[in-house]
Amino acid sequence: MAPVKSLSGSVNRQLADAIASARPEADGVDPLLRRSDRADFQANGILALAKKAKANPRELATEVVSHIVTGEGLIKDVEVSGPGFLNITIADRAITETLAARAADGDRLGVPLKENAGITVVDYAQPNVAKEMHVGHLRSAVIGDALRGMLDFTGEQTIGRHHIGDWGTQFGMLIQYLFEHPGELAPADDVDGEQAMSNLNRVYKASRAVFDSDEEFKERARKRVVALQSGDKETLELWQQFVDESKVYFYSVFEKLDMEIRDEEIVGESAYNDGMPETARLLEEMGVAERSEGALVVFFDEIRGKDDKPVPLIVQKADGGFGYAASDLTAIRNRVLDLHASTLLYVVDVRQSLHFKMVFETARRAGWLKDGVTAHNMGYGTVLGADGKPFKTREGETVRLEDLLDEAVQRAAEVVRDKAQDLTEDEIQERAAQVGIGAVKYADLSTSPNRDYKFDLDQMVSLNGDTSVYLQYAYARIQSIVRKAGEIKPAAHPELELAPAERALGLHLDAFGDTVFEAAAEYAPHKLAAYLYQLASLYTSFYDKCPVIKPAPPQDVAENRLLLCDVTARTLHQGMALLGIRTPERL
Repeated sequence: MAPVKSLSGSVNRQLADAIASARPEADGVDPLLRRSDRADFQANGILALAKKAKANPRELATEVVSHIVTGEGLIKDVEVSGPGFLNITIADRAITETLAARAADGDRLGVPLKENAGITVVDYAQPNVAKEMHVGHLRSAVIGDALRGMLDFTGEQTIGRHHIGDWGTQFGMLIQYLFEHPGELAPADDVDGEQAMSNLNRVYKASRAVFDSDEEFKERARKRVVALQSGDKETLELWQQFVDESKVYFYSVFEKLDMEIRDEEIVGESAYNDGMPETARLLEEMGVAERSEGALVVFFDEIRGKDDKPVPLIVQKADGGFGYAASDLTAIRNRVLDLHASTLLYVVDVRQSLHFKMVFETARRAGWLKDGVTAHNMGYGTVLGADGKPFKTREGETVRLEDLLDEAVQRAAEVVRDKAQDLTEDEIQERAAQVGIGAVKYADLSTSPNRDYKFDLDQMVSLNGDTSVYLQYAYARIQSIVRKAGEIKPAAHPELELAPAERALGLHLDAFGDTVFEAAAEYAPHKLAAYLYQLASLYTSFYDKCPVIKPAPPQDVAENRLLLCDVTARTLHQGMALLGIRTPERL
């Protein structure tokens, strides 16, 4: 089916044509359409045009209105207000017909695909091998997953990259310990996620204790790092055992978070090890990097430290080792040259912003970030506790991600059980997982990513306010209405006059595609979350004021209202799915 043009887009086109007819020299002027409290839409572009033409704004607006066809087509009425605004009212028929066209387009709801879509590599969900995932890993995973959902829906091709920490000096310590204590790790196939992490924790603590107390072991561990970086076969085999064991654990946590992590998209720091010497050589040969005190560094005149000296990006250390800059630059080469990415999107803690600013600038100087290729660090804020401080346990330890998710599900189970009607205990537990995990995700995604937010489970699982539970119950309520409707099915009746609550809901439904495109373009999942919350709120108002089943309205009215219910449910379902949140059929 052909995409459905949004009502705002259609109005914009008509206004642009009217402006061009009134003032041919103004062809191409944007009417600057926006939603208004006084009408369905308001056009503000006349003011800018009047200033440019040195004309009276109200007179010019009146002239434009004379070229607009009104009635029962698209625009029912348009009036001049204020200094030269145009207040536009959409015809009821246009709203109903557009919703019917969206309803006929399945899951896409008439939303078009992006023209000239590109390839976006999304770097997100980056846990560390041999370490537990904690609350600090939450936002990267949740935000990155939502961004991929929105971008994919618009037609962009996304490629995930989980740049896990699987390389570095600590692995010399761990591997050397395993050489001297064989059999400490069971094969990854024989353990579940919790056992895997338990094994890794035990080995890490034991190896750290020996490393800190035995100088000879410390020296052997350092030599083991060299063997690892040099590709020694036995060393690599033990290193791979750590990685495999950690992946078992990662997958168990991401499954609990209701996220799909593809094995081929886990490309850690180690994957770029062989390419880092070439990256350093190329940067030095091109003059982008220079030697300073034995290290290979890149300087930036505009980035200076407290002593007003340039802050360098260290590509290669004086001892020949490589750090994060080398692996990140090598990753950029791979993602642009081999994956043909047009956009590189990094969902990384905002505290890494300076690092990525220097990495991106270095890549541009080297010609690896070419014209037409953009790189963006989607820096995110911190998860705070109720006291407004970084979220910690009572003992001051970082909160384990698994524990946080388990508690969210337990709280959700209490809410679901309290409201449950005809649900078995198994169904309550299933819904609790969907509600609890959805609550955690939505609390994160409904906040602008660059802001900190407070983790408050009581608020997150509340049925009132801006929560995913409120949205999920709105969806479940619609499904209940549809079941009770029996033989009455959704159908469009464009000839019917719409009540104010029906109009408001219909107009908001029509804005779904525009909202997704805007949120995806700005990497702003909170804008989609805000749209969905308003949708659920408008539906609640519609439900209160416009009976669908009882008291029974005329059949044509009931069918038209069921169409509104149907498109609302499908929009909620699709919108929540893009954010990675499930919508249970019954609650």
